Parts: sequence; C-alpha cells; structure tokens
Amino acid sequence: MKGRPRSEAVERAIVEGVVKLLEDGVPLAELSIERIARTAGVGKATIYRRWSGKEELFADIVGAAELPTPDLPGTSMRDDLVALLEQLRRRGLMTRSSVLLHNVYAQMKSSPKIWAAYHRTVIEPRRRLQVEILRRGQRNGELRADVDIDLLNDLFVGPMLLRTVMRPDADLPEGLAELIVDTLLEGLRPVSSPSVSSSSP
Repeated sequence: MKGRPRSEAVERAIVEGVVKLLEDGVPLAELSIERIARTAGVGKATIYRRWSGKEELFADIVGAAELPTPDLPGTSMRDDLVALLEQLRRRGLMTRSSVLLHNVYAQMKSSPKIWAAYHRTVIEPRRRLQVEILRRGQRNGELRADVDIDLLNDLFVGPMLLRTVMRPDADLPEGLAELIVDTLLEGLRPVSSPSVSSSSP
C-alpha cells in the first residue's frame, strides 16, 4: 500500500540478512543490495526506500550493534565525561569479544564510502556531544577558559581509543574511565590566584 509506514519487521529482516552474510564470511565489498535483498526475502526497492545505498545500510547496522549513548548523569562535566568514556571502554570489550564486529570495523576502514557514512552517522554525533559537555564545563567554571576544546576532546578520548583500537592487548579495567578523566582534570581545572604572601620580596 502506498504511503505505508516503515515496517520494523522488514527492517529487522534486512539487518539480520546482512549480519547472516557477514557471519558466513562474505566480505563487505561483495555484499550487493541484490544479494542482501535475496537473503532477507525482500525486493531491492524495499531496501532503497529505507537506505540510499549499502554504505548507509552498513553504517546503520554497525551503529545499531554498538552500545547506545549512555544516559548522562548531568551532575557535573566530570561525571558526564566518565559516563561517555565508560561506554567507549565497554564498546572496546564488546568489539574484542565479537569476531564479527572486529572484522567489520577492519573492512570498513578499507572502504572509504562505508567509513565516511559510519563517521557521519555514529562518530560525528558522539563527538558533538563530547564537545558540548566540555563547553558546558567551561561555562560552569569546571574547566579552564583558555584551553582549546577540540584538542581537549581528543586528549580525553584519545587514551581510551588507543587502548581499544590501537592496542588490542591493552587492559581495559573497571575504573579506567574515572582514572583518565581525573588525571586530566587535575591540570585543567581553573586555578585561583595564590594570595600574595607578606614576606614576598
């Protein structure tokens, strides 16, 4: 029927079809819309009504496989940053335990269109949220006003990404998010001017 609402069952069948093909060892590069449609038992037009192409479809599937954005405590910049980094830590553990996810991430990086779609739909929204938390911290006086927020975002997220992506053998212990945030904030909080001692020359 024309104008019919998107069916969650149809979308689920499409997603499960892609996951099945990937689990069967079919490389991303060889996954055509036609093959996905055949596996899912739908027509190609059904897929194109929902996604502009396989790049958008893959980005959605990998995004859905990731942990959802955590509910932020909202009590302080520090607590919100810890919540976000804890999600990255858990995502790293999940990726390590999932051969499928690990392989898909590796393949995505060799496919510029798929990587760009993933970056646009997953990475960029996450980065915008992190930057807004840091800006709010500056406005609230939790963070020095003279630091570059974009650079600072990389400094907070970098250590966790290094351990989860670049060093797959590195430990990801509980408490790592708090340790990273608190270590950085030690040198980034506003410092009140020291009182001038009467014995100063």
